Amino acid sequence: MSEHRQALETQFAHILSEYGAAIARLAFSYEAVASVREELVQEIALAIWQALAHFRGDCSERTFVYRIAHNRGLSHVWRRRPPHQPLEEIEESDQPVDPRPQPEEQAARTDQRVRLMSAIQSLPLTHRQMIVLMLEGLSHAEIAEVTGITENNVAVRLTRARKALKDALGARP
Repeated sequence: MSEHRQALETQFAHILSEYGAAIARLAFSYEAVASVREELVQEIALAIWQALAHFRGDCSERTFVYRIAHNRGLSHVWRRRPPHQPLEEIEESDQPVDPRPQPEEQAARTDQRVRLMSAIQSLPLTHRQMIVLMLEGLSHAEIAEVTGITENNVAVRLTRARKALKDALGARP
């Protein structure tokens, strides 16, 4: 095995270790069905592997990973929607399921997480994108780079997305 390939494999393993959970959370914002979401996560990982050899460091590794995940998520949504259905009208299941068993003492926290994720799933795609990237700790500049919009547009969309999320959380029992 060449040194270059070994370096790529090491970097890929690092990326999956560092960002794997975040990729799964981001995939959740694009797909509510667990089995299909797992396929999306694999598709994102494959896309990262394929792009890794061309990564020049023009942006941070984190932005690189999120940009690929974001683009694959959008492609996934576009492939799955009926041709006549506008993107904003796509509705996902609002019953996300965390397959990992939770200890009883964390039941309230788990309920809050499920409630939050259900509320996020109920938002239009553009709002989901902004909220999930913000929750992942990306700055406005990084979100702008990932989504390909201006920082000012990110700020506007985040304000709207936060309001919509607040409304969605308030509307739920």
